[in-house]
Amino acid sequence: MLSKQWMVLLLTAVAPCVWGTTYLVTSELLPPDRPLLAAALRSLPAGVLLVILVRRLPTGCWWWRAGILGVLNIGVFFALLFIAAYRLPGGVAATIGAVQPLLVAVLASGWIGEKLTPVKLTAGVTGLIGVAMLVLQAQARLDLVGVIAALSGAVAMASGVVLTKKWGRPDTLLATTSWQLVAGGLFLAPIAFLVEGPPPQALTLPNIAGYLYLGVIGTAVAYTLWFRGVHLLPASTTAILGLLSPLVATLAGWAVFNQTLTSGQLIGAIIILSTLVLSTIRPPQSTTPGPYPAAHQTNPKAKNAR
Repeated sequence: MLSKQWMVLLLTAVAPCVWGTTYLVTSELLPPDRPLLAAALRSLPAGVLLVILVRRLPTGCWWWRAGILGVLNIGVFFALLFIAAYRLPGGVAATIGAVQPLLVAVLASGWIGEKLTPVKLTAGVTGLIGVAMLVLQAQARLDLVGVIAALSGAVAMASGVVLTKKWGRPDTLLATTSWQLVAGGLFLAPIAFLVEGPPPQALTLPNIAGYLYLGVIGTAVAYTLWFRGVHLLPASTTAILGLLSPLVATLAGWAVFNQTLTSGQLIGAIIILSTLVLSTIRPPQSTTPGPYPAAHQTNPKAKNAR
């Protein structure tokens, strides 16, 4: 029977696996050239739905903390993710995004005191090499705006992960997730309207299906599992699980479009899986989220949703 710690790892890993399908859904189901609309519709409806379900709002300093986390983890990250998805081949975007474990390891050492060990740096570099071999093709087209967007998105998400760990969780998991989704969505909505104009007058059934999938499965469910892992696992361990996203993206392309996998891609996949196994083979004991052990007692009505 799996231990509780392994269950946390496996459930957290579900999130990047689901996110690995984002590029496929974006290219096949969503309207073209509307990355900010896609980001806003992915986050705001899901966040509002969760707020209605949990009926809890932030208190005190968590109004601005939830805003900052929502902008980093959701607003900025989603916008840059979709810009990169539209302007770059999925392989290029995924390779650039794979620097996130390295960024998290460095930021966590300075912000929350997680030791920056040679093992963490080696895992980050090895994972990046594996992703590059898996998804980066020789004929890959580079676009400067897309490259900057992908790299900036990785920086935003890495910062959000570390701050989420630093500040802890003052309320239930669903409540704190809903606050971030709403904050991110409210940040994105006016920008999407100003830059891209109003939403299309008519959405096709595939468009609606794509938005629903990204909003419900790719956001509400996936981010709830992800934030749970961020609170219960070291930041660097959570970040390394993000390598599953490009792996799933490649496998999805192979399964849906009958794409062939080269020997180099297979080696890259093996490197990624080996990095994940070696980094999590002895999952560390859960740590108290945030700098204050009493984080969950700040609201007497809060429940520890897991």
